Amino acid sequence: MINVVLYEPEIPENTGNIMRTCAGTNSHLHLIEPFGFIFDEKRIKRSTANYIDKVQYTTYLDYNDFLEKNNGELYFFTRYATKSYDEIDFSDTNKKIYLIFGKESTGIPKEILQNNLERCYRIPTSSNIRALNLSNCVAIVTYEALRQQKFPNLLKKDLFKGEDYLKKE
Repeated sequence: MINVVLYEPEIPENTGNIMRTCAGTNSHLHLIEPFGFIFDEKRIKRSTANYIDKVQYTTYLDYNDFLEKNNGELYFFTRYATKSYDEIDFSDTNKKIYLIFGKESTGIPKEILQNNLERCYRIPTSSNIRALNLSNCVAIVTYEALRQQKFPNLLKKDLFKGEDYLKKE
């Protein structure tokens, strides 16, 4: 299973969009407090497009609480890393994978990154920007992990209009 971890998220719209991505990929979302917003259904519902009830998520008091309750392969995403996310082998579906992303303003604290240097990765960008939007980063890396695993338990055809929708007049 893919686990997405948000370290102290600050923007409810990003968190809501990430919740929708997690619902669509059967990924478990882990939210590490404190949040930069009041975490309630009203603030999150619009950006999740009413899929909040489809999301598996857990909240934690702090980073140590998260570490105490979870074990597996931890991967940290930061613009300061020197390795690209495409260097990670996510293909083993038996591994419990945690994709850890920092808060929008400052990312993951430097001391956490320094203690995990061999597991720090970045998403390459041009010099035109400092970083991509957090929800985009989560989607890019989550789908790369799932691509390597051949998209387990995900639909490869539309259920709602049918697989012949494009063939119909």
